[in-house]
Amino acid sequence: MALRCALRDLTRAREDMKHLQRQSEQRLLAFLLRHGKRYDGKSNWTQAHYRWMEAVKFDHPVQQIVFQEYIDTVKAMAKRVEALDRQIESAATESVFWPVIEGLMALRGVNLLTAATIVAEIGDLRRFASAPQLMAYLGVVPSEHSSGGAKSRGGITKTGNGHVRRVLVEAAWTYRHPARKTAVLQRRAERTPEAAQEIAWKAQTRLCGRYRLFEARGKLKAQACTAIARELAGFIWAIGQAVPQPAAANA
Repeated sequence: MALRCALRDLTRAREDMKHLQRQSEQRLLAFLLRHGKRYDGKSNWTQAHYRWMEAVKFDHPVQQIVFQEYIDTVKAMAKRVEALDRQIESAATESVFWPVIEGLMALRGVNLLTAATIVAEIGDLRRFASAPQLMAYLGVVPSEHSSGGAKSRGGITKTGNGHVRRVLVEAAWTYRHPARKTAVLQRRAERTPEAAQEIAWKAQTRLCGRYRLFEARGKLKAQACTAIARELAGFIWAIGQAVPQPAAANA
């Protein structure tokens, strides 16, 4: 239990630092917009964006100082996030949870941070007797409303662990693209048991197809991704059963 708590503290701290990083970025962009400074490039926070900011000049010296303070804050927060990423990688690879974390990384959209968050928050996936139990625990199943003899379904319950629910929805977005084994995903999958590789590929072919089906039916993207996240939880449960986990994983 202590090992899992330590990993959970790391992943939650990283989540908090990422939130602070986004806030600092938004404040910097808002400051620039207030003074009519707009970047015309494709993406913010790239090397090109930082080079553009290096050339930005303000009329008043105090404004230039304020601008520099905002930039320094953004860079400092980015370094904190990177430092926590390294700590999470080190803690995950050295822990007894590594086999299942590595197994989950065979899934599309599930990187080291996502897999570590899932394991740190849930623990041993084998404690759930079925995939629907895990889905209900994570709050990604539809709510039901009964009136007389009629039943209607609403949005997801959002009960249970919000940290895992968030990373599942983020992972679900990757299934809007056609199914294919990229070089990065293939290398990650090859380090896992064959059973995990089969489950991961089955998940990709099914969930990519399901997303296209939802899209054809006119479902909102957010609704489609939520539905994909629910099914993804089922494949995560399946890998949790397929990958050997040491007895110490419950400790």
